[in-house]
Amino acid sequence: MSERAVLIEGGCVYPADSGDTVIPRGSVLVVGERITAVGSVEEVRGAVATLDAAVRDALELVDAGAMMVLPGLVNGHWHDMFAMGFPLRGALRPAADRADEVGFFGGGGDMHTISRTFDSFDGLIAGLTPDEAYAIAQYSMWTQLRGGVTTIGDVGSLNRPHDMVRAALDLGIRFSATTWAGDAVCPPGGDRYERTRDTETVLSAVEDLLRQCDSDTTGRIRCRPSIAYVTNMTDELGFGFADLVKGHDVGFATHVGAVRNEPEVLRTYYGTTGVRRLHDLGLLTDKLMAAHCAFVDEEEQRLLLEAGVHISHSPGKYGPAGESTITETGVVPALRRAGLDVSLSTDGASLPNAGMAETMRAAWLTYNEMAASQIEVLPTDALAMATRIAAKGLQWSAEIGSLEPGKQADLVLVRTDDWRYLLNPRPLESFLWLGGSADVDTVMVAGRTLIAGGEPVGISFAELRDRYLDALGSFTTRCLRVPGDVVDGILNGVAR
Repeated sequence: MSERAVLIEGGCVYPADSGDTVIPRGSVLVVGERITAVGSVEEVRGAVATLDAAVRDALELVDAGAMMVLPGLVNGHWHDMFAMGFPLRGALRPAADRADEVGFFGGGGDMHTISRTFDSFDGLIAGLTPDEAYAIAQYSMWTQLRGGVTTIGDVGSLNRPHDMVRAALDLGIRFSATTWAGDAVCPPGGDRYERTRDTETVLSAVEDLLRQCDSDTTGRIRCRPSIAYVTNMTDELGFGFADLVKGHDVGFATHVGAVRNEPEVLRTYYGTTGVRRLHDLGLLTDKLMAAHCAFVDEEEQRLLLEAGVHISHSPGKYGPAGESTITETGVVPALRRAGLDVSLSTDGASLPNAGMAETMRAAWLTYNEMAASQIEVLPTDALAMATRIAAKGLQWSAEIGSLEPGKQADLVLVRTDDWRYLLNPRPLESFLWLGGSADVDTVMVAGRTLIAGGEPVGISFAELRDRYLDALGSFTTRCLRVPGDVVDGILNGVAR
């Protein structure tokens, strides 16, 4: 049987390659799981002519004349928090927003609450059944896929990692798995961390996940160890992770320099700041993806640059969470100008939040406003930060992140034939101005179409949604102890 071949013809193609190429009337040829040709319509038709006759006869043609063709978006810093769909800024809130108060990430960060909250996730994860974990993960991942994300890099989720891997495989998305790892908290009123779990147990869980992911034969599953936050990590755990990362030759991720009050708390409880800790523990390398990384002093910035660390930040999330990561210090844009790889990501929330499309818009607008220049971040820069550069941060750039021959056929089609795009020869610009995740029409991962016409292929959205709501309801009443009548009252109001 011949491999499936698809010709996506006539669209405005943004390969997100190193030259930031734009092909106004271009095509992409996919054979099997890989891209075999990218270029003008005429050039790619020439490539089609060289295919075996059987493959050519079965060729599927996608008319992309009214579409923009992008690489699959790569979300390198994500958390599945959908198990908290009722609390944690979820469905239990009143409809009115006027009584809202600053959350624990706002105002510079309530570090003790952040530390305790993150530490509490282990017990909640243990309370999930495998079926609940699977249903919640699959729905959460689907919300990413629907917005054009073809690759997710988990940095710790309130979910069971082995069941998340199972959900990713069944959904068809590309997934870098991890555990929710930490072994300490910073209790209020103290000056030393408090150990909360056995370090070897935490490290063993990561090794178990590494073994599971190493056995994957699809090429879509990987494992990247991570620590939930530098405030929740003993030195023993840090050294243990450094050994794992080196021994398995994998990337590493953590949150560091995330909020204003973090450095002072770390000095009090650990004797030094986050980036310095990572350096001393052997974790500050070019394999590190540092999430946020804005509240760091000049020496720490020098250490980041010397190590070639990758920074992932989430400008579409900061305002709604009360964080000032980009604007308060200006460090992330400055490190990008100094040459560090900086990518975009969504972070996580208990309900759908800004997707990668909205995050690209936030970076484009915020960086340029800060620089008083409309060319600090161009639309194609924002796209690169959400694709090619993010893939590099996941140590996955040899396979994904751009539309180039030989790479995996992960791509996204966005319709560009309505009033928003009229007379604009730069559809990516219009997309960032006025488009969003819901405008994604088609998503392909490894040559397989998973979203077509905005709808999932081979799976029912209603089925995904209903399994998620059932799992959320049972977990919320059993483990979060929200009264069953309250949960039922909210779920019964959902149109199904």
